[in-house]
Amino acid sequence: MANTDLQTKYSKLAQEYSKLRAQNQVLKKGVVDEQANSASLKEQLKQREQSLRKQEQEMDSLSFRNQQLAKRVELLQEELAASDARGKKGKVIMRGKSKGDSPSQHGLQTQSVFDEDLQKKIEENERLHIQFYEADQQHRRREAELRARLEELERDADQHQTVVDGLNTKYVETIEKLQSDKARLEMKTQTLEREAKECRMRTEECQQQLRRCQSELNRQVKQSSSVIQEKVPFNDTKFSDYNSLNVPSHNRRHQLKARDVASQALSFIQDLVAALLNFHSYTEQRVHIYPLDSSLEPISPLNQKFSHYLLENAAYVRPLEESFLQLYQSITEDTVTVLETVVKLKNFAETFSTYTHFLQKILPYQLKSLEEECEAPLCTAALTVKNQELQSDMKKVTSAFEKLRSYINLLALPSVQQDAVPPSSTSAVFTQLAACLHSLHDAIKEMSKHYNQKASIEQELPTVTQKLCTTTECLLGSLGSLTSSTGKIATFFSNNLDFFTSPGYSPRGSSVTLNPLQAESMLANKKKAAAYIHAIKKTRPQSVPYREALSNRRILTSSTESREGLTQQVQQSQEKIARLEQEKEHWLLEAQLGKVRLEKENQRIADLEAQLTAALGGSPNAQTAAASTLSQSHEVADTEQKATGKEATLCTSLVGMLCTTPTVEHVGDEESREELIKTHYMTRVGELTTQLQISDSKAVHFHSECRALAKRLTIAEKSRETLSEEVKVANQNITRLQDELTTTKRSYEDQLSMMSDHLCSMNETLSKQREEIDTLKLGSKGNAKKNKGR
Repeated sequence: MANTDLQTKYSKLAQEYSKLRAQNQVLKKGVVDEQANSASLKEQLKQREQSLRKQEQEMDSLSFRNQQLAKRVELLQEELAASDARGKKGKVIMRGKSKGDSPSQHGLQTQSVFDEDLQKKIEENERLHIQFYEADQQHRRREAELRARLEELERDADQHQTVVDGLNTKYVETIEKLQSDKARLEMKTQTLEREAKECRMRTEECQQQLRRCQSELNRQVKQSSSVIQEKVPFNDTKFSDYNSLNVPSHNRRHQLKARDVASQALSFIQDLVAALLNFHSYTEQRVHIYPLDSSLEPISPLNQKFSHYLLENAAYVRPLEESFLQLYQSITEDTVTVLETVVKLKNFAETFSTYTHFLQKILPYQLKSLEEECEAPLCTAALTVKNQELQSDMKKVTSAFEKLRSYINLLALPSVQQDAVPPSSTSAVFTQLAACLHSLHDAIKEMSKHYNQKASIEQELPTVTQKLCTTTECLLGSLGSLTSSTGKIATFFSNNLDFFTSPGYSPRGSSVTLNPLQAESMLANKKKAAAYIHAIKKTRPQSVPYREALSNRRILTSSTESREGLTQQVQQSQEKIARLEQEKEHWLLEAQLGKVRLEKENQRIADLEAQLTAALGGSPNAQTAAASTLSQSHEVADTEQKATGKEATLCTSLVGMLCTTPTVEHVGDEESREELIKTHYMTRVGELTTQLQISDSKAVHFHSECRALAKRLTIAEKSRETLSEEVKVANQNITRLQDELTTTKRSYEDQLSMMSDHLCSMNETLSKQREEIDTLKLGSKGNAKKNKGR
């Protein structure tokens, strides 16, 4: 199908390319015609210029003849005037002559004829002047019209030439673009053909896998149906009462999502706790500074009580973070996280309730403190208005915290009392909680805005100190962080509202919620199943090749006797090693006992020498007594040595040493022996503890590696999901680009059709202009002929 689509697209592109080539030929022909027309117009312009030059020459000749005629007429007029003057004189002189004088009469007749001829010439000259002037005016007017027409035609020709050039360049660009599109589409067709081949291969593989999966599923269905028919007496999932007793499967994805959401909420709660601590502490500092400075004069009892309560804020705010941290730690991958099993939520609800009680306790003091600020002598009207707005904002914030407390207590009820909140109402509670968080954010935002306005007004007061300015800036910063943290919490809760309202655990085929007993039994069953799978999962020994097994068998059969002898030698050597180790331990103990006895003997000799020196320094009786005591001590030492020699001969093993009956003289030796035995076993115990610690550390290391591998697996799953989304986006982009390609093709077709229509209209206009130019030529030729005839 893909190949047929590509062939159809390629054929369409070929047809479009042939159409474009044909249209390009038409455009080239039109351009050539326009160039020929422009050349003919230039020739006509040259002919018109030549005719204008001829007419100008004729005009110059006519003007020259006119000037000659004018000069001749002036001369004739002067002669006529002179002749008139002479005629008058002759009449006066010759008046008395006779009438029969014939020469004078003949002169008068010729003079009258000459006058008539001159009058005719004058009239003809005037008429010629008038005709020449009219012809000159008409010629100039016609020349101006023709020049204007020529300029207009030249402008039209230039415009047409620019249009033709633009169309030429545009069509060249479109042809180049279509050629590049054609090459790109050819490359795309090749890639699509390769992809189609790969898709066919994949479809064949998928079909084979599908057949295998279908056969495997059919086998499993048959096996499970036979097992159900033979082993299952009834199906308890059909009845809701029985199905509610079934333990649902553990949803690990839900647990991971719950832990992730809890970690995000913990970070937001930590930011909120830090912002609340800063806000209360900076409010307490401001109470000591404004309206009265506690370092200069005592503040009012109300503010003292208010500051005392504000100093206790950490006892109410810190437990919020600690209780939520305990809640986060109770949510693990192995637990079941639903409202009925999250027991630590009750502790968080209790700490939140104590904090709301704290806010209710300090609210009247806050309001009264703001009233005292309004009663200060330098408090302006604008500052009073801002304090009143802050009072309403604090009331709103306290009421928002109270609403949050009620909703959190409702959510904590199912973990304490079963069926306290019906499942149908939990979604409504979560939505109301989200709305309440948004209202809290809006209230704190308004309070921060009003505090900013109040701070800007206070800075204009003359009694403001630097300490008050810094405290106010810190208070505004804490309000800004409080606003941002509440906004983050509200958006976070709204974004995860679907997760909070969705049931994470329920038996199959029913919408019954999970109670804590079912959760405990489910986790216990999970642990038992994991232990059972771990117990039965044993690695099979690696198989030995047949030839290697045969060679091993020959070696074993040939060396049976040597093996038995070697085993006997090994046993004898092991027994000898054990006996030697016992003797080694015995002689070590004997050496230690000898050292102890040597030290005691040395001490005893030192004592005897001290007694002897004391006796020698006294009376002779004392000296004899000392000598007797010394002899007695030597005898006692000899007897002890003999006794020890007897013991050494009698006791040859550690057991014999321990079994000998102690005497009064050997009490110290036995105690030292016990101490040595204790030290020996303590060293052994220390070695075993070190080995145990090493094994524990290895186990912890392996556990951490397993945790890291699990995290990497989750990251890989997330990356796989993101890559699948990117693939979807890429497919959407491909479809979008295909749609854009079709739209561009249609637009190109529309533009080409419009350009062909435009060319047709241009040809019509050019033909009309040609006809007009021909008519103008004919009219100019007729005028030229008329002028020549004149």
